[in-house]
Amino acid sequence: MVILTLNCGSSSAKYQVYDWDNKDVLCVGVVERIGLEYSTIEQNSTGKKEYEARFSSPTHMEAIELILKMLVDPEYGCIRSLDEIGAVGHRVLHGGEYFKKSTLVTDEVIEKLKELIPLGPLHMPANIMGIEVARKLMPNVPQAIIMDTAWHQTMPAEAFMYAVPYSWYKDFNVRRYGFHGTSHLYCAKRAAVLLGKENKDTNVIILHIGNGASACAVKNGICIDTSMGLTPLEGLVMGSRSGDIDPAIVPYICKNLGVTVEEMDTILNKKSGLIGLCGKQDRRDVHQAADSGDKLAQLAIDMECHRIKKYIGAYAALLGRVDAVVFTAGVGEMGEHIRRGSLRGLESLGIVIDEAKNDLSHCRNAETCISADDSPVKIFVIPTDEELVMTEDAFALMNGTYDVHTNFHYTFEDPTYLNKARERGLVENLKKKPELQSIIVRPAVR
Repeated sequence: MVILTLNCGSSSAKYQVYDWDNKDVLCVGVVERIGLEYSTIEQNSTGKKEYEARFSSPTHMEAIELILKMLVDPEYGCIRSLDEIGAVGHRVLHGGEYFKKSTLVTDEVIEKLKELIPLGPLHMPANIMGIEVARKLMPNVPQAIIMDTAWHQTMPAEAFMYAVPYSWYKDFNVRRYGFHGTSHLYCAKRAAVLLGKENKDTNVIILHIGNGASACAVKNGICIDTSMGLTPLEGLVMGSRSGDIDPAIVPYICKNLGVTVEEMDTILNKKSGLIGLCGKQDRRDVHQAADSGDKLAQLAIDMECHRIKKYIGAYAALLGRVDAVVFTAGVGEMGEHIRRGSLRGLESLGIVIDEAKNDLSHCRNAETCISADDSPVKIFVIPTDEELVMTEDAFALMNGTYDVHTNFHYTFEDPTYLNKARERGLVENLKKKPELQSIIVRPAVR
């Protein structure tokens, strides 16, 4: 049996097929430019040639139809029949206060999700459309939703409430929800494994740094605070999002530029952050520009690292004892300059980076340790695996064995767990950079 996971964005649909019996990834792919003049699809099935094509996809219906067709394609596909799909897991941005854990999809669930569209107007309509299309095309396959916000539902009120009129919370659900939950869940549990500790005894600070970025404080295995808020706009400096700002800036700029509140929302989400500061949002481009003498690019890097460092310090105060700092996601896994700038000067907190190890850690197929040998706090780089969390939740829901993460055991919590696809990729990485082996951390089997 295989599990299909779908992550439908406003103009994209990412997907993965996982062989549950053999615990291996069979296929990954993405459709982009949905709703534009043409769409593209890229699919990579294990042991097959990569498939790339342009096609017409006015809506997610055409995109998912092509995805299902390509999964069973004799030349490029990964399964013989769609009947092999036992469940579908859908990533959903916002669960509000309705959904505190993953759940099977019903008509009532979809109606509740539609009520949450105002909390995620850019993402929720696409998420819902993907679910509805998949249900229509695969009516007999159980469908599950996995919310980005669910992991953070353990935050205490003093962390998730805002100091605004309490009626805003009662009437409009204004509170901190947090995002990147599946990534934070995966990394928190993998960090516990690498430390040789039980989840309930583990305190870690997780930094999910990609185009979107968020920090998470994990105490005794559960989230107690996170940097993103009502929406994914709050917190760290991001590719095109401002992160934390003085709220008074909004009316001030609206008045001075003559822009509407809606236009200001677009500016803060799509024209701020790194791209607002230096005109570039890909960290590789920003880094290259800084190395070439671009002062604004260097300022953007310095500001991003400064903000991350502030959150590390704040979360260290909340946790009291920090077992590890974890970097993950595209930039966290590959941006050694961001890790370096964020961690320098934190020796008084027991966080000591080994810069040579940090420079070596540039790989998405291995878990590495980049802290100095005498650092009281470990520093891990853990490639995230949100799709695996979605897969396991979907399977357990279909099988009737699912529960909240504190009562549920994931396969990747086992010290003997191996990601087969990444192990294959790591072989190639080590051929090119054998010294990488020196910083790979393997859990001790308890």
